[in-house]
Amino acid sequence: MKFDYTSIGFYTFDCLGRPVESIPEGGNTSFIEEFTLAVSGAAGSAAILAAKHGLKVQAVGGVGEDDMGDWVLQKLAYYNVDIENMQRCKDFSTSSSIVTTRPDGARPALHKLGATAGFYIKDDQVDRILDTEILHVGGVGLMDKMDQGRTREIMQAAKDKGCITTLDVFAATSEDLKLIKPLLPFTDYFMPSEEEAMALTQLTDFDEISNKLLSLGTQCAILTLGDSGAMYSDSKGEKFSVPAYEVDVVCTCGCGDCFNGGFATGLHLGKSPEECVRLAQASSAQNAMGLGSQAVVTDLTSTLNFMNNTNTKA
Repeated sequence: MKFDYTSIGFYTFDCLGRPVESIPEGGNTSFIEEFTLAVSGAAGSAAILAAKHGLKVQAVGGVGEDDMGDWVLQKLAYYNVDIENMQRCKDFSTSSSIVTTRPDGARPALHKLGATAGFYIKDDQVDRILDTEILHVGGVGLMDKMDQGRTREIMQAAKDKGCITTLDVFAATSEDLKLIKPLLPFTDYFMPSEEEAMALTQLTDFDEISNKLLSLGTQCAILTLGDSGAMYSDSKGEKFSVPAYEVDVVCTCGCGDCFNGGFATGLHLGKSPEECVRLAQASSAQNAMGLGSQAVVTDLTSTLNFMNNTNTKA
């Protein structure tokens, strides 16, 4: 196979600053300690993290014909992520965010919807996109053109070819479930956050949520639970929880997305489900220790050392 990991979906240009306790009134100015730029998004953060871990990664999504798009493509290429199937979407700007990171790591953001809504995978791109061990889709709910049935076609083709498929979502209400349901029968691992999972299912009990998602067709549901860790349930009856690592949180932007890339690394290495989740948690925890997605993650050796030598919460 040409690629270990293909990441389709939401790529965004992020501008982040911290600590931001409040937005100044009127035309006033507040001073902050840190400022950075990052490629983020449910596909973007996962792609770069997996590349830092040494996987051969392909990015599939859209950016605008603007400076932000130039920077996103340059940054992906810097980490040796293949960008042949990153599209320049005419009449769309690059999806971009201003992230105002709070002292506790929370990251309220101002987001400009953009080219994530405009890209579309054409038939002549499919063979190259599916020449991969793992196919990840991140950002369902923002991919307006792809969400109209094309994502299901791509995931079905991926499963027919024998790819491992993983899925993440950008969800706020139960209305987004209609976009997710057609994809779940072609999903090996569905990895929503607890907020997304509750919004999709309109349930609050995590066992009930997992059972609901499994009943809709996914082979495995992994709920990311913030500082409570993660919960794994699969169609074979295996179920376990993994605690979060004890870290000093700087910024939580991109933590779930880095979880996706870390989990894919575990799959690629042939690790057990629990080891995959632990590696995903270690990737997410390192991300939280710096400003901007994947900020502290350097390589696989460092992530494994972190995983094996960092205390977890009780």
